[in-house]
Amino acid sequence: MRRRTALGLAATLLAGACGAPPGPQVPDRPPPRSDDAVVVTSFDFPESAMVGELYAQALEADGVPVRRELLLGPRELVEPALEQGQVDVVPEYLGSALAYLGGEVPAPADLPVTEQRLARAFDERGIRLLEPAPAEDQNAVVVLDNTALLHGLRRTSDLADVASAFSFGGPPECPSRPFCLQGLRRVYGLRFKQFVPLDSGGPLTVGALRDQSIDVGLLFSTDPRLQDSDLVPLEDDRGLQPDENIVPAVRASVLARWGDRLRRPLDAVSAGLTTEELRGLNGRVLLDGERPGRVAADWLRARDLT
Repeated sequence: MRRRTALGLAATLLAGACGAPPGPQVPDRPPPRSDDAVVVTSFDFPESAMVGELYAQALEADGVPVRRELLLGPRELVEPALEQGQVDVVPEYLGSALAYLGGEVPAPADLPVTEQRLARAFDERGIRLLEPAPAEDQNAVVVLDNTALLHGLRRTSDLADVASAFSFGGPPECPSRPFCLQGLRRVYGLRFKQFVPLDSGGPLTVGALRDQSIDVGLLFSTDPRLQDSDLVPLEDDRGLQPDENIVPAVRASVLARWGDRLRRPLDAVSAGLTTEELRGLNGRVLLDGERPGRVAADWLRARDLT
């Protein structure tokens, strides 16, 4: 993982994105590339970097030269980088990507329709979708077990009577996201006393829940810590969250250049990646402290993909 290079790229993109509303910001001329390697990137949370490693190692095993720019940043940085040609491959999430690009997310969730609409939105930007994985990772609204017991919380709608007295913690970009605070206000009518910016991927959010710095937190549904008895994910009873299957998004020019040598290994990763397996991979990294590269290598080797 070339973290220093990724940080430099993120800083360049952020300089152009600060103050702009969410949405793709594409310059007329992207900066030149320094090599011909396929650049695999990810968002700035562990699961995304893990899937990026799966993509990178699968491509390398098929003889495709790869450069990693993992943990690049949030979607507001990663998507413009993909459109500008600064990166080539990113593990995307169907519903969130469609909402970011301004597409209409089907409600209730409809996987084929979501995929079709996202493919059309990306196609206009020179980006192609490959096969989505069965693995899906949605936002999860989480409380402690004693909070759930005290206030009778089982569903997200149960927060209506207590939200005004509760603090909500999650990723810094949560207030501007349609499936985070915006959606909780629009679909459930929830207005929290305070928003506390924490992290994507959960360690700070879990810690804040457990030390009661916040009352409600946003985690990911594939977070292995949700199996702990003290954390209670609330049912999304009004269907706010869309289909969020993980899918490789690839620059069209790169796909045209490499063809099946790029498509085949990425589709093979998608075909084998289930939600349960993704949760297990996350557990090895988040709970056991293993390196994502080692965990990815073990998974690929077990499936004869390297």
